Amino acid sequence: MPRAEQPGRVAAVPAPAPGARVLVVDNYDSFTYNLVQYLAELGAAVTVWRNDAFTLEDVAELAPDALLLSPGPGTPERAGRTLEVVRRFGPRVPTLGVCLGHQAIGAAYGARVTRAARLVHGKASRIEHDGSGPFAGLPSPLAGTRYHSLVVEALPDALVPTAWTVERVAGREERVLMGLRHVEHPVWGVQFHPESVLTEHGHDLLANFLALAEARRPAWPAS
Repeated sequence: MPRAEQPGRVAAVPAPAPGARVLVVDNYDSFTYNLVQYLAELGAAVTVWRNDAFTLEDVAELAPDALLLSPGPGTPERAGRTLEVVRRFGPRVPTLGVCLGHQAIGAAYGARVTRAARLVHGKASRIEHDGSGPFAGLPSPLAGTRYHSLVVEALPDALVPTAWTVERVAGREERVLMGLRHVEHPVWGVQFHPESVLTEHGHDLLANFLALAEARRPAWPAS
């Protein structure tokens, strides 16, 4: 396995207490290390790899307890190995996708990722949710900060919505998907940014994800 300090890789961020070992797939986004900081504060040991700086075999050798797919520019198809990671490890490794990571989960399982009716940059929206998975115990609605021009639509049977916001488009109100989960795999996505200071309960959402990861630690090798 290539050394962690090679370009595109950062060794594990020390955690204040033993916790889940999380691999963060960095999709070249400025928000990635805000997520890393939150995870470390919550007790996770975090390793960060750029989306084009590893192989699937490297992930299997690292054997993380959980995966976090970061936000980033562009589309899921141009996000390095992010789609491959979801397809290979999603069935067994607890995974949370944020923004582009959320869209990659949708694309990997057959949803349609399309241009949003309205580009959103730095807007705190009213997010309603079903209280499942990472949303357990959180108030609904809550404020969630959005930075995206793409949305996930036309979910396949394997994916179900967990969160949404309502926008007025062309004179009528429409629901925009803000969260999803797989019906069997330990995979969740959120379109908004839990690490943003304008998002309410983002720290709690990530804590819930880590609790889910602890409860469903994969038995490696995961194939």
